[in-house]
Amino acid sequence: MNLKSRLEASLAPGQLRLLHLAADAASQSGLPLYIIGGSVRDLILGSAIQDLDLTVEGDAIALARALAKRHGGRVTAHTKFGTAKWFLPKDLQTESSETLDLISARSETYKHPAALPTVKMGSMDDDIRRRDFTINTLAIRLDGDRFGELRDDLGGMDDLKQGIVRVLHAKSFMDDPTRMYRAVRYAERYGFKIAEETLTLIPQARPLIEKLSAQRIRHELDLILEEWNAAAMLARLAELDLLQPIHPALTFDESMRERLSHLHTYRGLQHLSPWNITRGEQMRPSDLGWLLWLMSLSQEQVSALNDRLHFTADLLASLFAVSKMYAAQSSFIGLKPSQCVERLESYPLAAVEAVGYAAKDPRVKECFDEYISKWRYIKPHLNGDDLKALGVEPGPRYAVILRRLRNAWLDGEVKTEAEEKALLKALLDPPPAST
Repeated sequence: MNLKSRLEASLAPGQLRLLHLAADAASQSGLPLYIIGGSVRDLILGSAIQDLDLTVEGDAIALARALAKRHGGRVTAHTKFGTAKWFLPKDLQTESSETLDLISARSETYKHPAALPTVKMGSMDDDIRRRDFTINTLAIRLDGDRFGELRDDLGGMDDLKQGIVRVLHAKSFMDDPTRMYRAVRYAERYGFKIAEETLTLIPQARPLIEKLSAQRIRHELDLILEEWNAAAMLARLAELDLLQPIHPALTFDESMRERLSHLHTYRGLQHLSPWNITRGEQMRPSDLGWLLWLMSLSQEQVSALNDRLHFTADLLASLFAVSKMYAAQSSFIGLKPSQCVERLESYPLAAVEAVGYAAKDPRVKECFDEYISKWRYIKPHLNGDDLKALGVEPGPRYAVILRRLRNAWLDGEVKTEAEEKALLKALLDPPPAST
């Protein structure tokens, strides 16, 4: 099968030009060049190719350097793994990428179950057989007159057509237990089924989950929480008993599914999120996913889970915050805006936003949403310089006065600068006490 037409139709002009430059250089060097794995899988399923990671049967570093010598740019290489990154010259950069990764075909062996692989240079046959699932073993040849030729050594096309996620051999999950999480992610993403013989391999590999490092297992869960249907993936993991072996605090129930549904809302409005605009930041969907998923955990459970997964400092602080706020939701009912602000301003904004999504009582939701979008920006017109000009001695009293003025604006006690000045005058010159 030749996928030349489909490949050319799916690539942006800049990507196609870059691909042909790499293919021409590979041909001149006598090096077979391929796109392999997820890019080919998604191409066949009708998705555009985003990443042009290229696999070379031979010396990828030499090929990258030849490209840079001919077309400009620079190369960084990792000799141990036979990989190179070509930093493209300006005229070859595309909207989606400023670099091109080239990887030497390699083999991988595992010294013991759940170990990181030992990597050696190898053939394309080795490279195909080191992969996780048959649907990720498809490769497209790029060099010479074989441009677009599909290589399907292990029946990946049939499994792709039938919607099946299948491992390559019986020890696959033993070698790398993270593959169990990827199997679920692919199956739920594409509406596929995990092959029955693949499912039967899970029980023997399940005990090895505890041997996975915090970084490896958290990475897999991060990827799941980045998916549009993360809730379905977590539910399937719970069904296969692949959550609690990570840590007993990791469970999944219908309330968690309902909370995670708000990831759709966040993605739809991501570019409009008020706190992202103000801070110039972007909260990763995976971070929001963690907060929505785990906000019903206690402080102690969050701490214990962190011992296993080693969350980033920012995410951990937000997890502790959502745990507190979620447990105390009802205490926000009936608060004045100023009281709401005084309580929420000590918490990370990501945590406030997450609880705002998940709150069921509209009065609680209003408190959190109004804080995020409006109340936290409100400040008095007068400032410390004005207080100093009025003869107020600098010190802690400044903060007390300015907070009082801000609260008056928040609660509608003052609506104009004149009213603010009148309030300040009353604060500085209170009426004499009656005798």
